Amino acid sequence: MKKFCLLGLTLFFVVISFAQSDVYVAGFTISTEGKQVAALWKNGVEQHVTDGTRNAFASSVFVLGNDVYVCGGEMNAQNIGVAKLWKNGKPQDLTDGTYNAEASSVYVSRNNVYVVGYERNAQNRSVAKLWKNGKAQNLTDGMYNTWDELSVFVSGKDVYVAGRENNAQGNSVAKLWKNGVVQNLTDGTLSAAATSVYVSEGDVYVAGWEGGRSGIVAKFWKNGVVQEDLSSGSINAWTVSIYVDNKDVYVAGLAYDTSPVMIAKLWKNGELQNLSDGTFWTRPTSVYVSGNDVYVAGYGYNEHRINVAKLWKNGVVQDLTDGSLNAVAKCVFVNKL
Repeated sequence: MKKFCLLGLTLFFVVISFAQSDVYVAGFTISTEGKQVAALWKNGVEQHVTDGTRNAFASSVFVLGNDVYVCGGEMNAQNIGVAKLWKNGKPQDLTDGTYNAEASSVYVSRNNVYVVGYERNAQNRSVAKLWKNGKAQNLTDGMYNTWDELSVFVSGKDVYVAGRENNAQGNSVAKLWKNGVVQNLTDGTLSAAATSVYVSEGDVYVAGWEGGRSGIVAKFWKNGVVQEDLSSGSINAWTVSIYVDNKDVYVAGLAYDTSPVMIAKLWKNGELQNLSDGTFWTRPTSVYVSGNDVYVAGYGYNEHRINVAKLWKNGVVQDLTDGSLNAVAKCVFVNKL
C-alpha cells in the first residue's frame, strides 16, 4: 500500500478505498441460439469462457495471483463430453473425448493445479478422477457409479476429495478421499452424499446429506463425525457447500419446508438464515467468506420459470442475468486485491 506525504491523509484514504476484492462466479448461460455457454462473472460482469459453438459449462473457479482457473466440460464434435480446464481463458482437455467426462472442482496450491471430476468407462460407469497438473488418478475402480458433485481441497501436502459412490444395493455412500485413500462417511443403508470439503487448522469439514423415503437430512461432518442436524423443521434438506473462517462454520444448502418450493438456506454455526422467501424455487451452489462478507452463489426461477444466476452478499441477492434466458451460477471465489 502506497502513501504520498505531499497530499497527506486525504490521499491515504483514497488509496484505502480501492483496496477491494474481485468476486468471480462460474456457471453457464443459454445463448439465443439455444446453446449452453460456459460463463464467468467478474464483479457482476459476464464473460464467456466458450464460444457457444458446442454445449459447455463452468462448474468451479479458483484465482491465484493474476491467474484465473476455471473447470467444467464441453461437448466435442462427436457430442461426447470432455472434462476441461481453462487457465486465463486458454482451454486444456483433461480427457480425450472417448467417453463422457466432466470436471467439477478446481484448487491451486504451490503451483500445482488439482481438478476432480469423473469419466465414464467402457462399461458406461462413471469413475471418480483427480487430475494433478493434467495427469489423471482414478479414485474409484469403476465397479459402481460415482456422481458429478466431487469437491477438492488442498491443505499442505494433503489432497482431500469429497464425493459419493454407489454400493451393491444401489445406495450412494458419502465418501472422503485423503491422498487417494477413501473413508466412508455413511454406512450405505440410506443414500447419502458428500458435496463439499474444507480443511481448517487441521480439522476436516465435509458438507452433504443422507436420507430415504422418510426424508433427506442436511448434514456436515467434522473429522468424520456427524455434527448437529441442520434440517430441523424441513421435510427434505441438502447441504451443498461448506466454508470455515476461523472457528465459524458456514454451510449453504436448500430445503423443502412446508411448501413445495425449494428455499435457499445458509447456516452459520448452526444458526439458519433463509436466502429466499419461498415464492420461487431457488438453489444455492457455493459459499465463500472474505473478511466480514459472506458470498453465496446459486440460481432460481423467476415469474416466467426461467432460471436466473444469482449471487448473495451478506444475505442481499444480486441477479447476474436478466432472466430472459436460463442461466446457472455454480461457484463463487473472492480474490483479495
